[in-house]
This record gives sequence, C-alpha cells and structure tokens, in this order.
Amino acid sequence: MTFALFAEQLLNGIQFGVTLFLMASGLTLVFGIMNFINLAHGSLYMAGAFLAAAVQAATGSFGLGILVAIPATAALGAVLELGLFRRFYSRNHLDQVLVTFGIVLMANEATRLIFGPVPLRMPLPPVLAGSIELAPGLVYPTFRLVVLAVGLAVAGLLWLVVMKTRLGMWVRAGSSNRAIASAMGVDVSLVFAGLFAFGAALAGLAGLMAGPILAVQVGMGEPILILALVVTVIGGIGSIRGAFVAALIVGLVDTFGRVMLPPALGSMAIFLLMALILAFKPKGLFPVHG
Repeated sequence: MTFALFAEQLLNGIQFGVTLFLMASGLTLVFGIMNFINLAHGSLYMAGAFLAAAVQAATGSFGLGILVAIPATAALGAVLELGLFRRFYSRNHLDQVLVTFGIVLMANEATRLIFGPVPLRMPLPPVLAGSIELAPGLVYPTFRLVVLAVGLAVAGLLWLVVMKTRLGMWVRAGSSNRAIASAMGVDVSLVFAGLFAFGAALAGLAGLMAGPILAVQVGMGEPILILALVVTVIGGIGSIRGAFVAALIVGLVDTFGRVMLPPALGSMAIFLLMALILAFKPKGLFPVHG
C-alpha cells in the first residue's frame, strides 16, 4: 500500500467515523439519559437526506436543502417524542423496540409513496464538487473534507453544550433524578423533548451529508443504525466522549478492513472488534458512572 493510498483511506475512515458520531451521539444521549431505545433513529437519518434532496431538486440550491432539512428533521423528532415516544418511557425495552421498529416500517413505506422507489440524486455545487491536493500524489474530495470539518465542529459543540452549559446541567439532572429535578423547577419533559429533537437534527445532518456520497434511497437508515448501535455499545451508553472515540475506531476499522481484508472478513471486522472490547470492558470504553 502506497503512502497516498494509506493517507486517503485514513481520511476516509475518519470522515466515516465523524458521520457515525453524528448518528450515534443522538442515539446514545436518548438511550443513556432517557433510557429509551429508539430504532427509528435511522428513519430520521433517511428523512434528513430525502428532505435535503427534495428541496434541492425543487429549488436547485444545495444550501437551501441543508437549511430546510435540519430544522424539519428536528421538528419531526419532536413530534414523535411528544405524540408517541414519551408514552413508552416507563415501559420495558421490548415495548420500545417494537414501537420504534413499527415506525421504521411505516417511515420506509411512507417515503416510498411520497418520493417513489427510485433513489434521488444530490449533486454538489461547483465549490464542493472538486478536489484539493493535500500532498504530492494525494488529491482528496473537497466535500469529504467539509464533512470531516463539520463533524469535528459539531462534536466539540455538543461536548460544550452537555458538559459546560446550564441546559446540559438540566439534562444531566433530569437523567439522574427526574423527581428532584422537577421539584427544583426544571421542566424535565420539555428538556427531554428538546434533547430528542436535537438528536433528530444530528441524525438529519448525518443523512444529508451522506446523501451526495451514498444513494438517497428508501431503507438507507437501517445499515447506518446498526453501526451507530455498535458505536454506542463500544463507547459506553450515554457517553459523548465514548461515542466520538468509538465512532472513529469503527470508521477506521471498517474502512481499512474493506480495503485490506477479504470481503467477508472485512464486513465482520467491526463486530469482531465489538466482541473483543466487550469481553474486557462490558460497559464500553467510557462508561457513564451513576
């Protein structure tokens, strides 16, 4: 393997990792803080991609598609939380899995009815469609570098919000002891609704950033959901730091595994990695205490 090929695959792995982090961060927050298993998170990823592609097709503007898709996906997440999911917070995890899996099936069929079975295209604007020479012999797509930068920026912002702001303090208080937090004036229901909407927005952002790279098609959320669950388990449920580190590890292992290993073994590499890590760290790399 040449240096240029190694560097290109390294960047691909990191870029894929930060995209996974955008998915897994919302998933791990909802599961770790609200104790709710949301299999419909992949449908929000798909919704973000389809909304951005549809707006771009109607207006010809890639930027407008982004500006519409992110708040629209957040609103969709808030509607699901307020109208349905909060009724299942006190139910067992099997009930949560069944209701969210039902949402997945409904979302796929609704998307097929609205947009049709043919995948949608998300052509990049000229400023993002080119490549940048990072080193002699190493030319890398501009859009992938933008995805990498956006993912790292969102990761830093999310850590600041959760760990250093009053809103983050409310979220942590509500997850630790909902009754006491409510008694001290925190509207826990409103905080949890906002948290769910924020996680949905991150999933929509991941979907629209993956749209120009992958096909915008029905069912695109299921494969990424499986990887996001792997990231959540490896990093430690509820841990933002764990989700970020695990997403980078999974992204690199998946990318290099598909390049350097036989196809069957390459697709199994991340699951073998998960089994190995959990054998020594059953609660993940960075378990949340308390």
